[in-house]
Amino acid sequence: MFAPFMINAWIAASIVAVIAGVVGFFVVLRGAAFVADAVPQGAFAGAAGASLLGINTLVGLGVFALAGSLGIGWLSRHSRRDVSTALILVMMLGLGALFLSFTEEYSSEIFSLLFGEVLGVSTTEILPVAILGAVCVLAVLVLFRPLLMSSLAPESSAAAGISTARMELIFLVIVALATSLTLPVVGALLIFSLMIGPPAAARSLTANPLAAMGLSVILAVLTVWVAIAASYETYWPIGFFVGAGGAVCYAAGRLLAWWRTSRNRRVSGS
Repeated sequence: MFAPFMINAWIAASIVAVIAGVVGFFVVLRGAAFVADAVPQGAFAGAAGASLLGINTLVGLGVFALAGSLGIGWLSRHSRRDVSTALILVMMLGLGALFLSFTEEYSSEIFSLLFGEVLGVSTTEILPVAILGAVCVLAVLVLFRPLLMSSLAPESSAAAGISTARMELIFLVIVALATSLTLPVVGALLIFSLMIGPPAAARSLTANPLAAMGLSVILAVLTVWVAIAASYETYWPIGFFVGAGGAVCYAAGRLLAWWRTSRNRRVSGS
C-alpha cells in the first residue's frame, strides 16, 4: 500500500482533497453544486480539442474550464444561474462530441478524465497540481470574508461595498482553476463528489465558517485516503470508493446533525 509507486497517488490525492474541501465549502454555501458539476464535465471538450491539435490536454482543460465559468457568470447576469449553467454545459458537451468524432484514439483519456487516474500519477504531474492548488487555496483564504458575505447576505455585502457580481465571477474562476488542475487526478465525476459530500457534511455539523471549512478538508482527505486503501486491497475502482465515501460523509453528517438537534430538543423540553 505504501510501495514507491503508490507514494505519488497518496500525495496527489491529498492535494486534490484539500483543494476540494476548501473550494467545495463555498460551492455548498453558494448553492453552486450544478456549476461544480458542469464545469469539469464540460471542460473535457477542451482536452479533446487539445489532443486533436497535439498540445497538452491540461491547456485545453484550463481554457475550456475558464471559458465555461466566465460564460456562466456572464449569462447569469441576464438569466437564472441554473439555466445559464445548463446552456454552457450543453454547448461544451456538444463541442466535445464533435472533437471526439474526429478521432478514435481518445477513449482511454476520456475515461481517465471522467473517473481519474490517481494510481497512475507521475512525479512530474505533482508539482503543477501543488502549485496551482496552493494558488487556488490562497485565493479563497484571501477573499474569505467578501466571499462569505456575498454568499450568506448578498444585500448586506452590496451595502458594504462588496460587488456580488464581481465575487460571483471570482468564485467561478476559482472553481475553473480547481477543477481543471484536479481532473487528470480524480476525474470530473469524482472531483464533484469531493466538492459536495464532505463540505455538505461539514456544514451540517457546525455553523462556524472556518471550522466548517477545516472539517470539510479533513473529511475530504479521509475520503480519498480510505478510497485509495480500499481500492488497493480489493482491486475495485477507486472511483467507486470516492463516490461512495462522499455520499457516506453527507449521510453521516445529516444523521449526526439530526441526532444532535433531537437531543437538544429533549433536553430543553425536560
